[in-house]
Amino acid sequence: MWVVSASGCRWLGAGGSLAVAVGGYAAGALPVVGGGALWAPREGAVETVGAVVAAVGLTLLVAAWWRYGVLLARGVRDRVPVTLAAWAAPLLAAPPLHSADVYSYIAQGAMVLEGYDVYGAGPSVLGPGQLGADAAASVGGNWTDTPAPYGPVFLLLAEGVVKLTGGAVVPAVLLLRLVAVGALALTVWAVRGFGRGDGALWLAVLNPLYLIHVVGGAHNDGLMIGLMLGGVLLAVRGRWVLGSVLVGCAVMVKSPAAVALLFVAVVVARRGGLVKGLLLPPAVAGAVAAGASLVSGTGFGWLGTQSVAGAIHTPLSLTSDLGLALGTLVADDPEPVKAVVQKLGLLAAAAVVAALAWRAYRGRIDPVLGLGYGLVALVALSPMVQPWYLLWGTAAVAAAAWHSRGGQVLAVLSAALVYETQPSGHTPWYGFVAAGLVLALGLLWLRRDRWPAGAGTAAEPGAPAQAG
Repeated sequence: MWVVSASGCRWLGAGGSLAVAVGGYAAGALPVVGGGALWAPREGAVETVGAVVAAVGLTLLVAAWWRYGVLLARGVRDRVPVTLAAWAAPLLAAPPLHSADVYSYIAQGAMVLEGYDVYGAGPSVLGPGQLGADAAASVGGNWTDTPAPYGPVFLLLAEGVVKLTGGAVVPAVLLLRLVAVGALALTVWAVRGFGRGDGALWLAVLNPLYLIHVVGGAHNDGLMIGLMLGGVLLAVRGRWVLGSVLVGCAVMVKSPAAVALLFVAVVVARRGGLVKGLLLPPAVAGAVAAGASLVSGTGFGWLGTQSVAGAIHTPLSLTSDLGLALGTLVADDPEPVKAVVQKLGLLAAAAVVAALAWRAYRGRIDPVLGLGYGLVALVALSPMVQPWYLLWGTAAVAAAAWHSRGGQVLAVLSAALVYETQPSGHTPWYGFVAAGLVLALGLLWLRRDRWPAGAGTAAEPGAPAQAG
């Protein structure tokens, strides 16, 4: 049947992506002000119809992606980059989808340009009539007064966007989306460079979670992932200095990329000795971080804002949920108990990452696969978790062993988590119900269908990544 062929999946997914974009014009994360007639907030029946259209489109995209992956796992060859372009293109001109974070990026860029301390205050400091004030008015509630948790490399980029667009909301969003497309291209290059075949691209970037949140939502996680994987690829190819520079830049976008630096050190240590590995890549990345902090003019304030997000409770954070539940049972004020559980979760994540790095150093696991699982562990045990955070580790696992059991589990989780947020960026109860239903169906499928190891790939999982 046409609909279950590779080309059928391509066009079914493209239709789904188009429906998501069209629905976003009525039900997306539309700006409060500054969106013009096309991006003006909608209400009532129009918004409801838009949400339904977007939900149907998302389901078509997920179904097409899943079937496409099954075909690739069975050895079917297809033009995966063409499919990627067909699925991403409809999202390029859409309003922000499934998140309002892009407005924070614009507001923070304006704060840097206007001389505000972006690490000491939130977008609410931008008053009416000021540069970036329209974007600041659209920032989600908890983030209005939250200092930037991002590094100076990203803030320099956001400042440049505001300079070029004058802070106008629509042009600034579209320019940041072009940055996301550049990050997508960098990630494609890096993932293909590890030589695991087109299936790796399927899990890493054709993933609806990636398309919706990195392209549609313009999240800077895509830039972090692209720089991080690019740096690891260069290190695997022997160019560890440039690789460390890229990873250092990734850390200066979002700090979790620092996990990759440990695995770059492992790659260098396996070839040049433990001392060289432990000292030189961190020194190079540290120099990048120091230089970016000085050149940007924002200073080293980012060192003090890495925990601010943890103060905002997200239901996907297991440690926050557990800590809150325990605190409610044993204390009048649950917050101190919650904070302790969150810290224990981070310590556990650090232990898992260290154990994976040691196994990689001993040659028992591919360093890239270790990086992927380490990032997944970090997300699972973090005090704040958003659905798209799963992409950090998923992209690395895809690059190393997309067809493995772990890759299949991450595919199921991706398909489920894409339903957790609505096009508006809100997380209503029925989003969790939909995600739970997809997760249950995916786990049932997992029990019945194990993809053949090595299918459609150029290397076995766990084998050292090859140059080229």
